[in-house]
Amino acid sequence: MACIAIVVWGAVGPRYNFSDTWQLVINTATTIITFLMVFIIQNTQNRDARSIQLKLDELIRAVKGARTGLVRLEELTDEELCTLTGDFENLRTRTAASGQGPNSNCSVADATARTLKPEAEAAE
Repeated sequence: MACIAIVVWGAVGPRYNFSDTWQLVINTATTIITFLMVFIIQNTQNRDARSIQLKLDELIRAVKGARTGLVRLEELTDEELCTLTGDFENLRTRTAASGQGPNSNCSVADATARTLKPEAEAAE
């Protein structure tokens, strides 16, 4: 399609002597097309991100021991996300200090449950 447009532009251009008006028309048309393509691409990316988020939400709900409160993280504010990031950094540090790193024989869900259990009991 783009090649056809270039050929048409090249063929019709000499008829108008490649005037300023002709250049303005072509530049305006290409700008509009580019603008519309950006919206189409952005829409596609948003739809893709939404579908991936739904799939991840379903996986979180399906895994026993997973925190279902993390399902809608995309709705949190930046401050809440920073706080949650800090919480996970602390969890990672405590897990590494207890010798339960990625090479241990326990699952991530088990390590998370063990690490968070004392916090939950302390909160009660």
